[in-house]
Amino acid sequence: MTMAPVAAQDERTLVRQTAQRARDAAVTLRSLTRNQKDAALQAMADALDIEADTVVEANAQDVLRARESGTSEAIIDRLTLTPGRLAAIAEALRDVAGLPDPVGEVVRGYTLPNGLQVRQVRVPLGVVGMIYEARPNVTVDAAGLCLKSGNAALLRGSSSAAASNAALVDVMRSALERAGLPADAVQRVPGDTHESVDHLMKARGLVDVLIPRGGAGLIRNVVENSVVPVIETGVGNCHVYVDKDADVDKAVAILLNSKAQRVSVCNAAETVLVHRDIADAFLPRALEALREAGVTIHGDDRFALHATGARIPFEAVTDDDWAAEYYSLDIAAGIVDSLDDALEHILHWSTGHTEAIVSDSQAAIQRFIAGVDAAAVMVNASTRFTDGGEFGFGAEIGISTQKLHARGPMGLTELTTTTYVVTGDGHIRT
Repeated sequence: MTMAPVAAQDERTLVRQTAQRARDAAVTLRSLTRNQKDAALQAMADALDIEADTVVEANAQDVLRARESGTSEAIIDRLTLTPGRLAAIAEALRDVAGLPDPVGEVVRGYTLPNGLQVRQVRVPLGVVGMIYEARPNVTVDAAGLCLKSGNAALLRGSSSAAASNAALVDVMRSALERAGLPADAVQRVPGDTHESVDHLMKARGLVDVLIPRGGAGLIRNVVENSVVPVIETGVGNCHVYVDKDADVDKAVAILLNSKAQRVSVCNAAETVLVHRDIADAFLPRALEALREAGVTIHGDDRFALHATGARIPFEAVTDDDWAAEYYSLDIAAGIVDSLDDALEHILHWSTGHTEAIVSDSQAAIQRFIAGVDAAAVMVNASTRFTDGGEFGFGAEIGISTQKLHARGPMGLTELTTTTYVVTGDGHIRT
């Protein structure tokens, strides 16, 4: 199911032809009714259920190749599609179908003194290109969210998930045709080389926006080299700060869930900071829970004193640890003297994804919210909640850590722009 290699010039031509077909499909998608889009989403979900065995079989080929090449377990976890995961992905499409249609929503409207009526109305972006690594669920999430918001989806997954993505796209394109919509609303970008990504990044005028999802290297490459506008999704060096006024039971549960519930995702915690005044009460229980979960601590000197007694794997923390997005059962750890010290540390090392505070002090909570600069701030809740599905978006196309044009989990609204509709009655400007 992997596309055959093609010459560089031919590959460029194929990418641009694919983008043109997406642009043609986007014209049709702009004017679809909600019922038409929702029916197509339901058809796609049903088709994924019916073709589950085919998709899982294709995915098994990718997983086998990944294991044979020595890919890390964290990446293999992201790559793997079980029947249960595939069913959840299909159900997410149904959830998206049940959400309000953002297209046509009036953001604001008013009448000027001269009688002109001004409305700012949501409209699709047009053609949305996705460049992503080893996560076949993104193939379906992106296609579904783009369709619901009236956009055509160009999908460039990594070669590690080539068989999975090909199977998923084939299923969805067939479902779109049965629903009476253009199959080219969802397409894979042709080519398996890095050059095909470069061609996509240079398709300005055909592609309206690119959204990269993956490791820091992939994101940096797209942000720095694309001439197509980019919405940057960022890596997640997420912190949990346990304040001196934290409830210990809540703090242990939140830290354990943030770190160990699923390590291969960007909203997993990578650093814990503990106020010195609660360390003696909190750390014995927290370290026991982390040890039982198989976590290794990368801690500072003060943390080391507590870790030794807890018999938990421990290494001295380095700057690389403070900066790391581990994707593993590892966590950087430190004891701080104050909330201000915690904020200073977070501001230095944060990637702007998700920061969490555990505290019963409203003053500390408000100070923390005001002091961090992140797409999401969790108050007495796990970092794992930074997710489009958990936020009620049905699914997400990514988590943006930039400030324009979207920030945080990106759902339907973030896949639209606006048009000003100005209505007069023979008005002319003097």
